[in-house]
Amino acid sequence: MKFLKLPIACLLFINMFVAVAQDYKVHSHNDYKQNIPFWRAFGAEVQSIEVDVFYKNGKLMVAHEQGEIEENKTLERLYLNPLQEALDLNLSANRSLQLLIDVKTDAYKTLEAIVASLKKYPSIINNKHVKIVISGNRPALKEYVDYPSYIYFDYQSLQPVTDTEVLDKIALVSVSFKNYSEWNGKGRLTSQDYNKVTEVIAQAHQLKKPFRFWATPDSKSAWKAFVNMGVDFINTDMPNACVAYVSSLKDRVVQNSVFSEVYHPSFKSDKAQRSPENIILMIGDGNGLTQISSAVLANNGSLSLTQLKSIGLIKTQSADDFTTDSAGAGTAIATGEKTNNRAIGTNIDGEPIPNLTEILSKKGFSTGVITTDEIIGATPSSFFAHRTDRGMAAEIASDLQTSQLKLFISQPTAAVKNNEEAGFVMKTDINTIAASTELKVGAWFNTDKKDLSGYIQNLAMATKNGISYLNKEKPFFLMVEGAKIDSYGHANDIEGVVTESISFDRAVAEAIKFADADQNTLVVITADHETGGLTIPQGNVGLHEIEADFTTNDHTGVMVPVFAYGPMSQEFQGVYENNEIFAKLLSVLDITTKK
Repeated sequence: MKFLKLPIACLLFINMFVAVAQDYKVHSHNDYKQNIPFWRAFGAEVQSIEVDVFYKNGKLMVAHEQGEIEENKTLERLYLNPLQEALDLNLSANRSLQLLIDVKTDAYKTLEAIVASLKKYPSIINNKHVKIVISGNRPALKEYVDYPSYIYFDYQSLQPVTDTEVLDKIALVSVSFKNYSEWNGKGRLTSQDYNKVTEVIAQAHQLKKPFRFWATPDSKSAWKAFVNMGVDFINTDMPNACVAYVSSLKDRVVQNSVFSEVYHPSFKSDKAQRSPENIILMIGDGNGLTQISSAVLANNGSLSLTQLKSIGLIKTQSADDFTTDSAGAGTAIATGEKTNNRAIGTNIDGEPIPNLTEILSKKGFSTGVITTDEIIGATPSSFFAHRTDRGMAAEIASDLQTSQLKLFISQPTAAVKNNEEAGFVMKTDINTIAASTELKVGAWFNTDKKDLSGYIQNLAMATKNGISYLNKEKPFFLMVEGAKIDSYGHANDIEGVVTESISFDRAVAEAIKFADADQNTLVVITADHETGGLTIPQGNVGLHEIEADFTTNDHTGVMVPVFAYGPMSQEFQGVYENNEIFAKLLSVLDITTKK
């Protein structure tokens, strides 16, 4: 009984994770009002279907009110015949199904007719996976035992039942939600109503029977609340939507377990009216505002990224599509020219365009690219390659060999060969890069996720060492990409999105720390596009919990944020096109180019 002494917040936390994994069921309330009764709910794989029945002129008629009765809509035609067919065809795959018959006329006469009708369907009444439950007008409690073994009852009370034979005839406990709360399913239950409702559920479960509320709000917020609180049958008039929602909660609700230690900048050099010497451009692939929000809320409400004050928004459309891909967006940022989707460093006519690493290398900059993708991936290759299609792996790899890059770190890729011939000294330990004196270095990330804490530190470690390597006698330009935020967005995997966003923020912290120490480095953090159409309808900051809802497995056309820190960071405020980042970077460096 010590459990009962836990604070409400703790009980909610425990209920949340037990309930999401519990054997909850969906109840299709007033199913006969669906445009395709029975089959719509059955196809949605609900576990309970409700039908209202009137006994009139010797027939069991299906309707909500007397005045709605139609001659051909009988219990047998709408429910018993389809159920028998589903069982005969083995369409139920032995899953449990409860048919709850809500009796609207005299309990005894109607129930007598129901029993007589059911006797025509031995495949239903003898099936161990099907349960017939009588609700609405019912005989006296003590009389439940007088009915056939295949008839069960809906007990609409919280009072104890001491007769074990009677208790065995009770299939579930149901009460009206309206008796305890007027909540409409929007926002949250008040704490007072929450306590009332949870107390009702606890009392019902003392009978050791499944529990259902009727007269409930019918929304995602309500469904999740009832699942979290341990309601066994979720009442709904939208069976398909409800099943899809509650069955996916286990995949869309994540409790974060890895964190980014928030770095608080000094702001000594921020917005200084002087040209920076170095540029660190950081791209969170697919990292839209909601992805950032999910990481913020899962990371105790703050990130190193969200400490920054110079903030803008960029529009991401490509030259030939409303919704960009990473190649079109990466090329726009790297070259200052919007191009077609799939193009890498080429314009709409397929001609090469100079990119930032090429332009800055000619101006005496050391340049590098770090990515958690393969180096031939669409975003990183936009900063050194010139190909008409991102799928030209061998050709992009050959462009790396002739590039002006002094540094690259990426996932291993079989397409990249002969790095040593191109002058890159390959390092097996990223930590050795900082002290390296070689003219060109490269390294592969260890992609093993078994050590999660080590994995999420990879990008930060690479960023720190890459900065140290490039920061020698020359100014430098470094592009750092957190690529896997996009991958998990495509997969609609919120846990992966949050983890990769935390990893990216750790790298952001390293860049800002360096900018504070150096006082002459501009850090710009943005995204190429948003991925997944992510929303976060619910969560709990204190529990590091996020519930995600994705609208697509692809990119979207929404604007994405730009954060900047260091000298001239204010130039990146406002709303503008993604290709303007290129011009802004060259402008703050006081570099002019002729295209």
